[in-house]
Amino acid sequence: MIQINYRDPRPIYEQLRDGFRQLILTGVLEPNEKLPSVRELAASLAINPNTIQRAYRELEAEGCICSVPGRGSFVCKTDAAMLARRAALSAQLQQTAVELRALGMRTEEILSLIKEGNEHD
Repeated sequence: MIQINYRDPRPIYEQLRDGFRQLILTGVLEPNEKLPSVRELAASLAINPNTIQRAYRELEAEGCICSVPGRGSFVCKTDAAMLARRAALSAQLQQTAVELRALGMRTEEILSLIKEGNEHD
């Protein structure tokens, strides 16, 4: 399900968060599906439960998962989460484009990079 890359410069909780987010947004994990408990996941990945709890907390803040006291964490309906993620990525892309233009890259070159990224799908 989720794999940790210890060579990745990102903290483990971010890798977990991003991994679960990807599984949710691509439909691998469906709405109302129960996620592994913090203890189960900590044991299977051999990492600190607090790390998993932090990833789950951030996913809940994004609207990707919902926690039910005493029952666990579940995948939420993803429409709101997808819209929020789309808005965040759009803002990030705009900021990157501004920086690239400030570094002398033409708009046509930036658009070409985006088109190249789409060709890999």
